[in-house]
Amino acid sequence: MMIGRDGVLIVLALLVFRAFRVCRADGLVENFYSSSCPQAEAIVRNITRNRAQSNPPLVAKLLRMHFHDCFVRGCDASILLDAVGSIKAEKDTIPNLSLSGFDVIDEIKTQLEEVCPGVVSCADILALAARDAVTFPLVKPRWEVLTGRRDGNISLASDADENLPPPFADFTTLIQAFTSKGLDLNDLVVLSGGHTIGVAHCAMFSNRLYNFTGNGDSDPSLDETYADFLRTQCPNPANPAIAVEMDPESSLGFDNSYFNTLLQNKGLLQSDAALLQNEQSSKIVRQLKISNAFHAKFAISMKKMGAIEVLTGDAGEIRKNCRVTNP
Repeated sequence: MMIGRDGVLIVLALLVFRAFRVCRADGLVENFYSSSCPQAEAIVRNITRNRAQSNPPLVAKLLRMHFHDCFVRGCDASILLDAVGSIKAEKDTIPNLSLSGFDVIDEIKTQLEEVCPGVVSCADILALAARDAVTFPLVKPRWEVLTGRRDGNISLASDADENLPPPFADFTTLIQAFTSKGLDLNDLVVLSGGHTIGVAHCAMFSNRLYNFTGNGDSDPSLDETYADFLRTQCPNPANPAIAVEMDPESSLGFDNSYFNTLLQNKGLLQSDAALLQNEQSSKIVRQLKISNAFHAKFAISMKKMGAIEVLTGDAGEIRKNCRVTNP
């Protein structure tokens, strides 16, 4: 069969388009496991949804775990590795001691290893589980997760200490942390909106209530009535077992109420309040409060975050157990 000039051009255009699609986002692609493990994404989704249904706080936990993974050595599942000998892993450092949900990732990995041994990476499992948890109970995914990540084999507590923006960060510290990962001001504000779900332990913000400048004072940028309420919840010194809702208006609903909370000076963490310290970021906060654009913008920023320093191709490995590197 002969193809005319126009037909050749069409074929070439399709090949170029496909090459662009396959190569975007640092080697990640759509449906990476469609041939090697067609059930992969369904298995992740089903287990995640079942666990989220019985344990709603899990949603915020998996989202936070994904964030903490990607900001340290990229999205390589290094957050899942256990310590080796006396060398502490990422999960052993103070910012990560409150992380949980590792058992869910273990459950997913175990089932995938039974169906498709040595095929699906822990890094992809975490990225998919975070998306599927936040999507629950909706049917349509909130954002597309490109796959093809491979797992790293290094996890150091010192890397987490150096790369994770602390809860007491000011605006300059936050924007430096995000730009160092290829994210911009818009991503900083939008991804902070993930604090619309979940809780924070008292130790993460107690200085704002009792000793903000070292003189036994409170943070003047925090709403006084809200600060009084928080003091009823968090005694001084802070009890590490006590946690408070991040968004008092909607701690289990993934919506844009976080931005309304911020503008009422009720941002729980100092890093939340810092978004109002900059004119541009404050403008974005106001826009997200009054518009319906949060979910769409969050999807874009999550895809960007999910591609930070990913390992693809022959780099890294596919761990058989997410907690340890392969022998």
